[in-house]
Amino acid sequence: MRSEIAIYDLASGAVQSLLKTQRLIEAPNWTPDGGSLVVNGEGHLYAVDLKNPEMIKIDTGLATRCNNDHGISPDGRMLVISDSFEAGGSRIYTLPFGGGAPILVQGKSPSYWHGWSPDGKTLAYVAKRGPSFQIHTCPVGGGPEFQVTRDFDHCDGPDYTPDGEWMWFNGEIKGSVQLWRIRPDGSTPQQMTNDERVNWFPHPSPDGQHIVYVAYENATRGHPRDKNIELRLMPASGGTPKTLLAAFGGQGTMNVPCWCPDSRRFAFVRYQAE
Repeated sequence: MRSEIAIYDLASGAVQSLLKTQRLIEAPNWTPDGGSLVVNGEGHLYAVDLKNPEMIKIDTGLATRCNNDHGISPDGRMLVISDSFEAGGSRIYTLPFGGGAPILVQGKSPSYWHGWSPDGKTLAYVAKRGPSFQIHTCPVGGGPEFQVTRDFDHCDGPDYTPDGEWMWFNGEIKGSVQLWRIRPDGSTPQQMTNDERVNWFPHPSPDGQHIVYVAYENATRGHPRDKNIELRLMPASGGTPKTLLAAFGGQGTMNVPCWCPDSRRFAFVRYQAE
């Protein structure tokens, strides 16, 4: 077993093993109907039905170098992918949920999608347009991008709260990587964690109550794969994080929105050392 797709139940603390495979699988999204997951592996996207957990390839046309930054529109009709099949690096595309030809949304590279606004109109992503990666947004149908953050050494993982009032993300300042939230217009940045951990990929629950995220060990650089990590939960209003479980993972474990629509469960991937 190389990759294991698993589901964590908040009420019981139980972990359900959904699917194990020798493939390198990453970044589960939960569909709005609660019935399946979308993951990436080997440059492709796959649907995994919870009742019959097999990997069914999704047609992404020419986009055959999909990375682990992908997601599903709030209405469940569209997919967004980050793919580097065109020369120059990762760009952002949309396509029908059932598969089809990708439509270029953000042609500047590198760009890595991470969040979809609750009203379905805006995409949030990280992009390098200067010396560092910062958070940007643009309309779903394409158009001018807006730079949300500026004063960080590195940013990643923007994900909207269900009311659309905030975006959570991980921000690095002078080597410390903590969780932050910010208004979509770039105002009111607030630091939400302050500990020795290297904290990445915060995801607000659909009911607005919780944030789940990946906590790397102190002094970890970047967000590498195959590391000892913890999955942690904290109140969306701020407060002391709770460790849910330890895992072997990191990159690919929970890069993108991963909550079940009922906010009772979330999906993640853990790995076995090769």
